[in-house]
Amino acid sequence: MPNCTKDKAENPLGVCSVFDRERPVITCPVRFRENWIIADDAAGFFFPEDAKWTSLTEVRLRDKVGKSAGNIDVVLVSYDADGQLTDFGALEVQAVYISGNVRKPFEEYMKDTKKNQFMDWTSQRHYPRPDFLSSSRKRLAPQLLFKGGILDAWKRKTAVALDMAFFETLPDLRQVSIDEANMALFVYDLVEQPDTKRFELQRVMTIYTEFNSALKSITCSEAGPVGDFVELLQKKLDRKFDVQNPPDAPSLDQIIGGP
Repeated sequence: MPNCTKDKAENPLGVCSVFDRERPVITCPVRFRENWIIADDAAGFFFPEDAKWTSLTEVRLRDKVGKSAGNIDVVLVSYDADGQLTDFGALEVQAVYISGNVRKPFEEYMKDTKKNQFMDWTSQRHYPRPDFLSSSRKRLAPQLLFKGGILDAWKRKTAVALDMAFFETLPDLRQVSIDEANMALFVYDLVEQPDTKRFELQRVMTIYTEFNSALKSITCSEAGPVGDFVELLQKKLDRKFDVQNPPDAPSLDQIIGGP
């Protein structure tokens, strides 16, 4: 496993997942690298079964004018007997953002691990929680827009690794057969092992889809009734007119009952 750099490179925290309602949620992309099963799964989608392949991490992607579109987390490349590249595909790893602060409860726990092993931090300010909405709108959606768009134009496949808790917050995606798909979502979960009581990364689902339909589903919000929005606008409009045309105030004589 790579060295942990979560929170701070010089003083890493070592928290790669958090519990949310008794369920583990992966909050660090490095956690997905357990035994590199994500690479094996993606290679099965990108290449023929007998292909020779390897993985390259953090590969810079540039657009037509040379402007950076960001780094691809993992690029899988296939090659022939002479070591010449024959194909490639992109694997993006999407962990979940945390809202709140994970270092403070950790430092409090470390002050006396025996005493604090059952401490309850849930009522504390900035209690850490997974932020699924920011993870999709601020991370996953831009990745698909910029990096995924270039790869789609090149007719190359994209795979996304994410955990089950995050996947369940995404809109429904149109599924196709593996032969029709140019994009796949590999969904993993941390499963507790009965013998060791340790959580191991396991793939629990694969969604084969098409890039354009997936991009539209993830980046476009589902519309509610337009009447609800019109009603809200009318209320705001009514309040605006009330401010601009206040009712006539009674005179002082009217208030005190003058002659």
